Amino acid sequence: MNKTPDMPGARGRLAAPTLAIALLAAAISTACGGGSGGVSTPTDATPASPAAPASTPASSPVATEPVLELPPASTPVDLPGGSTTATPHLPPSLQLPAGTDISKPGITVKVAAATSSAVEGANTASLAIDGNATTRWSSAQDDAAWVQFDFGAKTALGYLSLTWENAYGKEYALQGSDDGQTWYQIRYVTGGKGGTEEFYNLNANVRYVRLQGVARATQYGYSLFEVTFKSPGSDNSLPTLSTTALAFPADGSALAPAAAVQPPLETVQFSLPDGTLVTRFGMMGRSRHGRERGEDWNEIGFGVNDTVDTAGNPRDKGPGAYLNFVANYFKNRTWGVEFIDNSRVAGVTKPTIIVNQYYQQAQKGGGQSFFRRFDDPKVTGYGWMSPGKLLDDTTYTAGFNDVAACPVVPKPPQDALTNPTSGYGGVKGANDGCSVVLDNMPGYSALSANADGVMVPNGTTVPSRALKLGDAIEFTGSFFSTRAAMDAIGDSGAVRYYTNEVTYVVGTGLRPWYGVQPRLMNAPLPEETLQGGTGSVSYDYADNGAFIFQQPNSQIGMQNMQRFVEGRRWVHTNLWTGDHNEPGNDRNTAAVQLQGARFNQSSCFACHIGNGRSLAPSAINQRLDTMGVRTAALDANGRQVPHPVYGVAAQMNARSTSTGALQDWGTSVRVAGFDVRTVKLADGTTVELSKPRVAFDGPMPAAYSLRSAQPMIGVGLLEAVPDADILARVRTTPDADGVKGVANFAFDPETGAVRLGRYGWKASKVSLRHQAAAAALQDMSVTSPVYPNRDCLSGKCTPAKTEKGLTEDELTLISRYLALLAVPAQRSVASGFPKGVTPLPDLDVNPAQVAAGAQVFQANRCTACHVASMKTGNGSEFAELRNQLIKPYTDLLLHDMGSDLADGFAEGQASGSMWRTSALWGIGYTQRVAGSAGPVGYLHDGRARTLTEAILWHGGEATTSRQRFEALSKADREALLAFLKSL
Repeated sequence: MNKTPDMPGARGRLAAPTLAIALLAAAISTACGGGSGGVSTPTDATPASPAAPASTPASSPVATEPVLELPPASTPVDLPGGSTTATPHLPPSLQLPAGTDISKPGITVKVAAATSSAVEGANTASLAIDGNATTRWSSAQDDAAWVQFDFGAKTALGYLSLTWENAYGKEYALQGSDDGQTWYQIRYVTGGKGGTEEFYNLNANVRYVRLQGVARATQYGYSLFEVTFKSPGSDNSLPTLSTTALAFPADGSALAPAAAVQPPLETVQFSLPDGTLVTRFGMMGRSRHGRERGEDWNEIGFGVNDTVDTAGNPRDKGPGAYLNFVANYFKNRTWGVEFIDNSRVAGVTKPTIIVNQYYQQAQKGGGQSFFRRFDDPKVTGYGWMSPGKLLDDTTYTAGFNDVAACPVVPKPPQDALTNPTSGYGGVKGANDGCSVVLDNMPGYSALSANADGVMVPNGTTVPSRALKLGDAIEFTGSFFSTRAAMDAIGDSGAVRYYTNEVTYVVGTGLRPWYGVQPRLMNAPLPEETLQGGTGSVSYDYADNGAFIFQQPNSQIGMQNMQRFVEGRRWVHTNLWTGDHNEPGNDRNTAAVQLQGARFNQSSCFACHIGNGRSLAPSAINQRLDTMGVRTAALDANGRQVPHPVYGVAAQMNARSTSTGALQDWGTSVRVAGFDVRTVKLADGTTVELSKPRVAFDGPMPAAYSLRSAQPMIGVGLLEAVPDADILARVRTTPDADGVKGVANFAFDPETGAVRLGRYGWKASKVSLRHQAAAAALQDMSVTSPVYPNRDCLSGKCTPAKTEKGLTEDELTLISRYLALLAVPAQRSVASGFPKGVTPLPDLDVNPAQVAAGAQVFQANRCTACHVASMKTGNGSEFAELRNQLIKPYTDLLLHDMGSDLADGFAEGQASGSMWRTSALWGIGYTQRVAGSAGPVGYLHDGRARTLTEAILWHGGEATTSRQRFEALSKADREALLAFLKSL
């Protein structure tokens, strides 16, 4: 980062050259990174104002650069790699018989004999069962080595312990047999850690058990000191649960009316009686600017361009550090900004914008800037034209002595200004001398194309002018505090951060933005791209696409921003250890040991990878613990009831409640294989379709449903759509294509009221609160005020029983975080990348092809279910979500998708072949968001590896649309896919 101030504000605006302006220009270059991205200060820009006075200090307040906190790298999940075919799991004949007594602790089971494949030296298999902890079985150096134990007769087993020497198994299978010839799988281990590994709830009734190696952890053979077995007992086997069928209303005839409209939690925009427009929004600390990736990317002839190699081929040196979250982002690192805009006041011909900032700690003055240096071919990543007019110069100059002269100002009242009739220095509405006034569009160098086609200064100047309605102003703030000010609030973290870069349209408010020529100059995105309404996420020029699903609503209120980050902290917290999944963050002590003994994952983020989808089933024996598996038995009347072993959902991981050590209790669900078939399209293209088969380590349920985690984005907007609008799309009879659409209904788990279902693959959850609480319980074994005890996992909560879990405040934070998660704007317009700079892959779009694809999508009647647009109502507690035109591409209704997608699991009105239409917004970012964690898929069970496969699996009500897709020309098919990838 170039730390030499280039004083862009002094060069780029026509205003009285006061001390404040000159000093503030230096502040902006230091506090907000103004400069040329490593290139020397430009000299070809024509000054639009007189030079700064000779008395202007050349230095600026001493401040270290913000810590460059790069995005954390995704950790690939350890997938099995040892087999292309699966060993069958234990059949019922080799499982424990019904009625096996487990009322007493298990006792040691003696092994009659042990044999193995080739060994190292004299370290025979019998040494692993001799009771001597110093002797060992050691295999030859062969990944496929095995050791086998014979009990002499069919024997009931509940527990197995393996004590490894340093040469342990990284991947292996535990198998059982009655004849020593035909083997069945009991357990499968990937990512073995060595030491002592324990296996509970074996549920095996066999004569033989074999450890079959797949991959060694070292270059040596496998080496076991001791192997111990125990009979089934109360200390190692799962009891049978008494379960109760989940209740659903018969229909929606008793649907509860919508709640009365209440004032929003926070006002984000309002007008004063005279027409003055007041816009308020939240900011958070960022590591770098919005157009930085960590390399130079100057235009042809104006410096190094690291986006290409010496041959001109694309080269990726990113990403940047703009959309990731700084350390302790939830702690004193958000603040509010207020724009007071008089452009719509009658009689005003020269509008002004007053900027007040509301920090949580004292700050140095001068931490904001406006208008990028788009007229300088050497300033492509960042650089600013105007700092605005600081009302008190001394709040800036105090920074030379490392004094934070801007005190904390309390947040303003709802729908009113802090100083409605007064102000500061004659500026009504200004809070203090740290407030800033912007009153003009700066002067800048006029541009013409040079011989390389680069727009460069041509020697003339476009003069400064007054602001006018519709002007697009880019604004960025800066967190510019001091060590003393941070220490005063008990915060030992950093004192400087960059922040969001937003576009404000004079007389209108904030709008999502994209970069246009010249040099990614900011402009409001066209309305048709705003999938998530005016709170959509702007285009990402920092190449931080892995974080695109984690961004707050672009119009988020100043206090709601703090609520958002506190909720995000909970979503990223391990609910056993309290640790955050990103480094540098304080432990969440309130989350320590909230989790029960059996669970799928310990944080929301572990399944919703990057706030997106689960890992897809992609390998034999892959454990599906980043997905959900709903389970049921059938009662005597054929009715679904929660399974007596798993309850409502399989909990695939476990730990000791006393030591915290991870354990294997035989509740995992794994990939057993894939059913594959080929589809031939009209143009001759063949597509392979693959469907996962699953197997349970324990008993196979009569009914089960494999569920991928769905993207979290936009769920608050979907909650804000009125019931009546959703129900209006229900058809009593199918249309000409056979499309119908049915609403699901469920009981509110807290009030018992009948409500419309919106969330989950079968629309069985009625609110974000319901969805969050159900996921906490079913996927993480964490209770909440909605589900106060783990007995709820059996289908019915025990009255008056409360177990430690999420508090009301914590569940509210999580629900509000989910509500405020924004949707990326559609990438359907071309960005104005500088000449010679390689467009980022996420933004390298063909607008004509995308537009053609949208027409194909409509012509195929995909929109019969994937409704292109709808409008939110005014019932949300968030003003940010009210009355928004959104494009989720869902009708939130159930549709029969045919036998190929049926799983036989019913929920309310949703039969086994019925699924809620999935929202498509953000679908083009699917794999980008997952990063290197592993492959992700589409559809409810993640089976579809591509969008083409996902479409070809559509049946039932979608059959006709699928057939139209199959008949498309290659050009039309590619256009349709380009459209989907732009969403």
